[in-house]
Amino acid sequence: MTIPPTHPRPQLQRPTWRSLDGEWQFAHDDLSHWQQPIDVIFDRTITVPYAPESVLSGVHDTGFHPVAWYARQLSVGVHERTGRLLVHFGAIDYSAQVWAGGRLVGQHEGGHTPFTVDITESLGEDSTTWLVVRAEDDPHELAQPRGKQDWQAEPHLIWYQRTTGIWQSVWLEWLPQTHLETLRWTPWLDRWELGLDLHLSGPLIAGLKVRVRLHAQGRELADDTYKFTGRDLSRRISIPDPGIDDARNDLLWSPEHPQLIQATVELLDGERVVDQVQSYTALRSVGTDGQRFVLNGQAYTPKMVLDQGYWPQGLMTATDEELRRDVELTKRLGFNGARKHQKVENPRWLYWCDVLGLLVWEEMPSPYRFTPEAVERLTREWLEVIRRDASHPCIVAWVPFNESWGVPDLPTNPVHRDYVRALYHLTRTLDPTRLVIGNDGWEHVATDLLGIHDYAHDPAVLTQRYGTLEALARVLAQPFGRRLLLDDFSAAGKPAILSEFGGVAYSLEDERGWGYHRAGDSAAFLELYEQLLAAVHECEGLAGFCYTQLTDTFQEKNGLLTETREPKADLARLAQATRGPRHAWDIDRDPDLHPLGYAERWREREAQATSGDSQTLK
Repeated sequence: MTIPPTHPRPQLQRPTWRSLDGEWQFAHDDLSHWQQPIDVIFDRTITVPYAPESVLSGVHDTGFHPVAWYARQLSVGVHERTGRLLVHFGAIDYSAQVWAGGRLVGQHEGGHTPFTVDITESLGEDSTTWLVVRAEDDPHELAQPRGKQDWQAEPHLIWYQRTTGIWQSVWLEWLPQTHLETLRWTPWLDRWELGLDLHLSGPLIAGLKVRVRLHAQGRELADDTYKFTGRDLSRRISIPDPGIDDARNDLLWSPEHPQLIQATVELLDGERVVDQVQSYTALRSVGTDGQRFVLNGQAYTPKMVLDQGYWPQGLMTATDEELRRDVELTKRLGFNGARKHQKVENPRWLYWCDVLGLLVWEEMPSPYRFTPEAVERLTREWLEVIRRDASHPCIVAWVPFNESWGVPDLPTNPVHRDYVRALYHLTRTLDPTRLVIGNDGWEHVATDLLGIHDYAHDPAVLTQRYGTLEALARVLAQPFGRRLLLDDFSAAGKPAILSEFGGVAYSLEDERGWGYHRAGDSAAFLELYEQLLAAVHECEGLAGFCYTQLTDTFQEKNGLLTETREPKADLARLAQATRGPRHAWDIDRDPDLHPLGYAERWREREAQATSGDSQTLK
């Protein structure tokens, strides 16, 4: 099976797809005059998947436009009409309706999650159809999950330019009538098993079976066949336990050794292959042990960076090369993890985190008002987020709320506290294999990790607050700002992570913009970063940290990198400070320890897979 290497859905790949990104017809509809495609007057073009507010869209209109229309003619080849014909949308902000051939074929609400429409019955006799999308996104609506998108005319404080309409890839896929619709992997390291959940779509065929082949390190780990008794199948696949610790560790996924397991999943009717997909998974576990974060049964220190996921020309949209480079730069700066902040990132970014080895905290974009509708919207979309990304081994924590955004009355309103608890427990129910941070930053009522936000710029203050477990206990009892614990929530057994700190501003171009503290030049910037990180590394009360932030983002000039991803100081010294005294090897001088070496080997395997038989991908 030959699969292009930039498939938009990395863990459920078939070769039978093509991108619909590129030039589409476009129109704004500020007064919602048009309700049907036939009414629309398209007056310009747009480059999908860039939002119309972005430069790269070709529209670059940052005004208030609540409704946008898209259209393109789709011509389907004979080989693409062999079964069901689906159009996948990676993300449309905020709600969407889709027509094909003049027929309404689907609609979706939620600006950060994918959806699919079936256009099989909408093709004309000449195998063409018009695909039309209406996207609605109220720029002033604070009760819908919007993350960092500003509701004012110009970006202010910590909020950035809005994103309307299509902002992730659109692609066409042709499938058998009966096919594998969803796939989910769950590692169970304590038993050396991989959980596999499958769901079928289309007419059921009596006697259907599924064959699962797993490979890693050039050897076969499993070749199992199971029988479907309905549309759903759930199995645990035993992986041969190497027994010896060194051999065990060599098969486990971690940032230092991101070992992935390649999977080929075939749907069989007797000996006939009805459908086949390529996927991947990994063996790893996440947990806590007292005051420590635990990865694969061992104490591990998350050294993370806050990642906003914006680009100057594309806003929330980036190319695959840009997504990969951000992961590479994060690793080259010495970090082993990233907290993707107020954004559900493109699955290709998660793919590169899987491949290159980067821990991820996945965070739900917040609404800013608490209303019944806001509760329904966030909950529904959060479930779609978990469903989309649960198979990615890089994700180690789910974060449904940040800094009480959307639940502003947590200290005084028990309904708000019940909501946070409900989302925490619902998330734990849907995924018991990962950690959940109920409300990162402060005002904890339900969490597995105590996320604390502290922008003190004096290293001595951080040492005073978190240098010992006793100091941490004093801060929890008598916080320096917002309350950290509510309703007598116990911090016992909850590791503390300094999940936002730093925020030192230094601009290479000018002095505009802001940060939580300002450095006058590159030398002062580097010195303060080294002092802050040295202090945090010595804090026994902390199990890990997340520095603010990876890149400058519009008016925020507190990145380690500029908006164009240029380091603001010597990269090797920044990385050494990030890693700390126990891990101060220089990745640029020791290729044997270079954390990006695995990526090159993976690319070689991808090249083999795309040039011939998929089984060569080990």
